[in-house]
Amino acid sequence: MSEIHKVIIIGSGPAGFTAALYASRANLNPLLFEGAEPGGQLMTTTDVENYPGFPEGLLGPDMMQKFREQAQKFGTTILLKTVSKVDFSKPPFKLWADGREYQSESVIIATGASAKTLGLEAEKRLMGYGMSACAVCDGFFFKGKEIIVIGGGDSAMEEATFLTKFASRVTVVHRRDKLRASKIMQERARKNPKIDFIWDSTLIDVSGDREGGVKSVKLKNLKSDKIEEKPAGGVFYAIGHDPNTEPFKESIELDKAGYIITKNGTTATSVEGVFAGGDVVDRRYRQAVTAAGMGCMAAMDAEKYLESLP
Repeated sequence: MSEIHKVIIIGSGPAGFTAALYASRANLNPLLFEGAEPGGQLMTTTDVENYPGFPEGLLGPDMMQKFREQAQKFGTTILLKTVSKVDFSKPPFKLWADGREYQSESVIIATGASAKTLGLEAEKRLMGYGMSACAVCDGFFFKGKEIIVIGGGDSAMEEATFLTKFASRVTVVHRRDKLRASKIMQERARKNPKIDFIWDSTLIDVSGDREGGVKSVKLKNLKSDKIEEKPAGGVFYAIGHDPNTEPFKESIELDKAGYIITKNGTTATSVEGVFAGGDVVDRRYRQAVTAAGMGCMAAMDAEKYLESLP
C-alpha cells in the first residue's frame, strides 16, 4: 500500500507552486508533480515586468525557479514526473505517474493551458524572442514595431486592438475571407486605423534570431498559393488555448472547451476534495498573478476540506 498524502498538486506554473507554498506552510507536506512542461508557459517568456514586487522585471524561467525554491523551502516534495491517469471515484484519490500509483486525501489540479501554435520550426527558436501568444504579457516590448497577429476570432481582435497601443501597425492574418469574431469585436478592429487585414492566408515561416527578434514573415495565400515575404517586428498567435485536462476528462466536470468547472467562486470541482486553479480553469485572464492567486485559493480550500474530514 502506497503512502496516503494529505494533498497532491498536479502542475508547476504559478498556480501549482503557489498552492504548494500555502499547503506546505499549513503543514500539509504537499507532493507536487511538475509535469511535461515544468514552470508552465512562463518558461517561454523573456522579461516579466507586470508581476508585483519585481520593479526591475525578471526572466520568466528565473521567476519560476524562485517560485519552486520557495515552495521547497517550506517542505514541498517535487517530482519531475507527469500524471497520466487518475481515479477520483472515491477517497483516497489515486494518481499514476511513470507507472507508479500515488494516493492522496485531496488533489489540486494546476496543469494550465497550452497556447495553440502552427508547428513551425521558427517557434522553437523565437517563441519568447519576438513571437508570443499573450499580448497583455508582451505587448509593451513591441513599441513602434509592425506586428502580425494570427487568428480571426474574438481573441485575435482583442489582441490586435490591444497591441495598437504600442505597435506602429498591426496586421491580422486570417485563413478565411471573413472573421469568426463577434460583430462588435469585428467592428472595433475594423474601425481602428492602425489595424490592417490579410485574408485567405497563413503564416508559413518567421525570420529572425534571439538577439534581434523577428525580422520578417512569409505568408501563403491559400487560394492562389502565392507566397509573400513581409517585414515584421513581432508575431502574436491568437488562435486559442488547449487546457491540459486530458487525464481528467472522465473524472471531473469540464466545459465544452475542456476547461475545469469550479463552483460558487471557489476552486472546488465537481468532485469533493479535488480543487483546481490557474489557466486550467481561467479562460479569460490567463496571467501569472491571477494564476498565483487561484493557487493560493486552492490550497486554502483544500486545507478547509481536510479539516472537515472525520
